[in-house]
Amino acid sequence: MAKHDAVRITTARSSAAEDMRSRQRRYALSMTIRLVCFVAAVAVGPGALRWVLVGCAVFLPLFAVIMANAGDQRDDGFTLPDGPPAHELTAGEGDD
Repeated sequence: MAKHDAVRITTARSSAAEDMRSRQRRYALSMTIRLVCFVAAVAVGPGALRWVLVGCAVFLPLFAVIMANAGDQRDDGFTLPDGPPAHELTAGEGDD
């Protein structure tokens, strides 16, 4: 018989649909920031700030994919103690 770890509802993973929606939101936010960097680079004009903004716009997709695919990091620190299992309570021996 295999030993199964108990699962608490607070540490259960989110549904696949909710996980995908969360990843899409993070990626869309990152791409919005990238678009703002491109527009700002054009609006700023020549100078060092333009190249910083262009650099951010070029390298942001790499970080956006990494951030969007980051796993679920929920952990409440709860662990089950390792050791022998506790005995069950019994009905007792009839105290007539």
